[in-house]
Amino acid sequence: MAPPNLKDPAERAAYRRELAGVARGVRLSGIILAALGAVLVLLWRRSQLAMPPWLAFAVLGMGLMLMITGIAARTRYHALRMRGG
Repeated sequence: MAPPNLKDPAERAAYRRELAGVARGVRLSGIILAALGAVLVLLWRRSQLAMPPWLAFAVLGMGLMLMITGIAARTRYHALRMRGG
């Protein structure tokens, strides 16, 4: 596949839409899990939730890892696409 022509506005817009769809589910899942983990940590810190602290931090960590994985996949796709791969 040839690299996109980013000087053409129509092709650039099409490539943006294409790039937005790469690993979208992974990134969104990461954002949701990280937000849920942050809420759990806040509730645990205010002693409003009786749960082990490792669970709240584990959810937060999994969310962050999913976000990083999605960003890395998108970056790799962009690099390969720009090389024409």
